[in-house]
Amino acid sequence: MALLDQINEPDDLKKLDQGKLPALAEEIRKFILQHVSVTGGHLASNLGVVELTIALHYVYNSPSDKIIWDVGHQSYVHKILTSRKDNFYTLRSYGGLSGFPKRKESVHDIFETGHSSTSISAALGIARARDLKKELYHVIAVVGDGALTGGMAFEAMNDAGHSDTNLTVILNDNEMSISQNVGALATHLTRIRSNPRYNWLKKVVESQLRGLPLIGRPMANGIEKLKNSLKYLLVPGIIFEEMGFTYMGPVNGHDLNGLVSVFERAKKVKGPVLIHVITKKGKGYDFSETNPERYHGVPPFDLEHGCEQDIEANMTYSMTFGRHLTSIAEKNNDIVAITVAMPEGTGLTPFKDRFPERFFDVGIAEQHAVTLAAGMAANGLRPVVAIYSTFFQRAYDQVLHDVCQQNLPVIFALDRAGIVGEDGETHQGVFDISYLQHIPNITLMAPKNTSELRKMMDYALTVNGPVAIRYPRGRGGIAESLPSLPLRDLSWEILEHGCKVAVLAVGSMVEVAIQLSKCLKARNIRPTIINARVIKPLDLIMLKQLANEADLLVTLEDNVLIGGFGSSVVQYVVANRIDVHVLNFGIPDRFIEHGSIKRLREELKLDHESIADEISKVLAREEKAYAGFTQGTY
Repeated sequence: MALLDQINEPDDLKKLDQGKLPALAEEIRKFILQHVSVTGGHLASNLGVVELTIALHYVYNSPSDKIIWDVGHQSYVHKILTSRKDNFYTLRSYGGLSGFPKRKESVHDIFETGHSSTSISAALGIARARDLKKELYHVIAVVGDGALTGGMAFEAMNDAGHSDTNLTVILNDNEMSISQNVGALATHLTRIRSNPRYNWLKKVVESQLRGLPLIGRPMANGIEKLKNSLKYLLVPGIIFEEMGFTYMGPVNGHDLNGLVSVFERAKKVKGPVLIHVITKKGKGYDFSETNPERYHGVPPFDLEHGCEQDIEANMTYSMTFGRHLTSIAEKNNDIVAITVAMPEGTGLTPFKDRFPERFFDVGIAEQHAVTLAAGMAANGLRPVVAIYSTFFQRAYDQVLHDVCQQNLPVIFALDRAGIVGEDGETHQGVFDISYLQHIPNITLMAPKNTSELRKMMDYALTVNGPVAIRYPRGRGGIAESLPSLPLRDLSWEILEHGCKVAVLAVGSMVEVAIQLSKCLKARNIRPTIINARVIKPLDLIMLKQLANEADLLVTLEDNVLIGGFGSSVVQYVVANRIDVHVLNFGIPDRFIEHGSIKRLREELKLDHESIADEISKVLAREEKAYAGFTQGTY
């Protein structure tokens, strides 16, 4: 019987002999590979934390002890060990397991994460609540080395380190290689520092010395200075020690015996502890070990051949953005590119390779990225900041205060805008229109296809102020075959002429509008289809004409309805007292869970059939009301 078959809860894991844990780790790796190759998901990060997760659940008692995963995309092993193994085939599918921690999914998922650098703050909050309530349990935050580039992580560590709160932070470092010599020395130091007798003796000696008349205090201060000097030479984690943490490590993150031992020691230490664990991202699968960034998030793939793709046949918005930016940067030396630990995801790898001196990856630090760009723009450069829509919202104040208030020419490329699908609530980019269009000075655009994205990038470089271009994940769909016209002073584009109904579609919803037109024509309704490619400022000339000529204005957007594109159209109609019915379609006032984009659109009634049904109902009601009015019964 396979070891994994015996594990349904963490208590089952504790029944295993410690010597069998490495074999269990290999079974879990195979299990993850078999399932993720079918479902898609975050692969390399989960393969890298197999032993770490096993050791955590072997030593600590979840859910009594609280484990908080930073970002959370590396929680697959945690899910497998906490009663969700049998449902793992539903990973990231609609109604199935989330790819991130989910409180309603399991009592073992203590805190929901999806954005980086939040776990230490959350863990410290939970620990302080524990102390105030006089409860006893361990709180552990697992944070990656990338997440430590986010300022919020250091804010939390600064707070935790200057308190007596019992808290364990595990730094999962997959960037370094571990040296046997450094590892041996660190292990020895860890044993000394984590020994309760050592800490007690240190306090007693210091107290006794300081109590001696005349010479005691100078001697204690001298010993402290000598100790600190030696620490800088010998202790790898001195920065964490200086912040108030007891540092342990580095520890080989694939040595289960070593992990179990250091976790057991950490449980005995009072105050905040940081355990530095070295892991190899993508461990156990050659393709992901060789190229962990490529295997960070993967679609379904063939295990034998890995994630192969025909780049030319699958040109995405991200690839188009990166290639075109590289092309125009050949002729404009002022263009610089900035991203936040995602050069490949945003398509900037070609730019990075061609112009390394003009490429800046600032780590997971969205606020810094935006203000860095503001500083560059203030000094004559043309910075282009590429960030996923969901992460860009973390820099709202910097966009408003540092860029837009000063009207600086920064271009924001908002990748993964709209419904992104399987990554769920934390990653759906459905708020950017609402949190951007109310800011003065900004120009906000959304292309219908990759060709129009290139034209918008060219136009943005002519604007002496901030510009944001939002575009979806993946390719352009059926709208990709449509020609793209010049922007002509930020005008909208008429794709089809019709009567009675005017459909104003934003970005990826142009594809839905095209399908909607066919559906309405089958019902003897011939709509006007508008590519509302400029969200701010509105094309008031065309909007006024459409509002005066149509019986019904329909807006389509993949943004929340509150504060979205449709709301700005309604605001214009109301302010100008235009007698036209407006029907808004967009994201309702709730968070959108994971599932395929197609399935989510159907569930949200944002597919062309559902929209056609609603339009037909509204027109039927209006015709009935008009008939009643002419007969004197309205």
